Amino acid sequence: MKYSRITGTGSYLPEKVLNNYDLEKMVDTSHEWIVERTGIEKRHIAEEGQSTSDLAEIAAKNAMEMAGKTADDIDLVIVATTTPDLIFPSTACLLQKKLGITNSATAFDIQAVCTGFVYALGIADKFIKSSTHKCALVVGAETLSNILDWTDRSTCILFADGAGAVVLEESDEPGILSTHLHADGKYDELLRTKGGLSKNKELLDSGGAFVEMRGNEVFRVAVNTLGRIVDETLEANNMKKSDVDWLVPHQANIRIINATAKKLKISTDRVVVTVHEHGNTSAASVPLALDAAVRDGRIKRGETILLEAFGGGFTWGSALLKY
Repeated sequence: MKYSRITGTGSYLPEKVLNNYDLEKMVDTSHEWIVERTGIEKRHIAEEGQSTSDLAEIAAKNAMEMAGKTADDIDLVIVATTTPDLIFPSTACLLQKKLGITNSATAFDIQAVCTGFVYALGIADKFIKSSTHKCALVVGAETLSNILDWTDRSTCILFADGAGAVVLEESDEPGILSTHLHADGKYDELLRTKGGLSKNKELLDSGGAFVEMRGNEVFRVAVNTLGRIVDETLEANNMKKSDVDWLVPHQANIRIINATAKKLKISTDRVVVTVHEHGNTSAASVPLALDAAVRDGRIKRGETILLEAFGGGFTWGSALLKY
């Protein structure tokens, strides 16, 4: 049996930092309130002119370096993003060009908001297991600061920019054990932007297509949904909750992370938390957290890792893997 296995991780956060004290000068909020409600202490913001593919490029190079891979080795590029550089070409094609991947590799974007990276990982896993591809670069990258209303304290304190990446290779050793991807569009109004290219285009033209969120309702659905997908994932693999070594959740809000850990009955010291460092970076948050824990030595080869995420749509998903 062929598996797909993560052989390299990488990440990148823009140099510009906006902390909670900076936000106190912009909107009616406080450092203490933000930390208590979200766990976020600071967030990274892309510089003017710094695009999503720019962030993705650095994260991808870091992942490729860890995996010992060159541009010639990559035959699949998937970028998960809600904030692409352009309508087209895809950010994946732009990234392919920047990395010098000239071997006609497959390249495309996917959009599942905060669950985007988990979706992309699930897709890449299927490509590799079907033997059509052997080495995938999977990236989650966002410049969400471009679609934030910086006068709306309910959203501007939460979201930020960043990129994370993994190299996924064909392997005889166990790697990704299963992925589980879901969506339910009936919740579309709870977390969204109102403007687009074929609907409410005037909002996009006027710069008013900002992120909108009903935070309390999103929180309730997220906690219940993530609890269910944890059970689904473990049942599919005939595993117990105690078999999971590390939970790497979407870094949206410390309360959601803690509630999910409680449902999993996993100690908080076995949960990778980076939300305080960079806020909610949507599709980038899971690979950012994974890379941080791999590079600091917490996550070790052979351990069982559960990735999970929840995002606008609503979308949600999980991936269980042997690292």
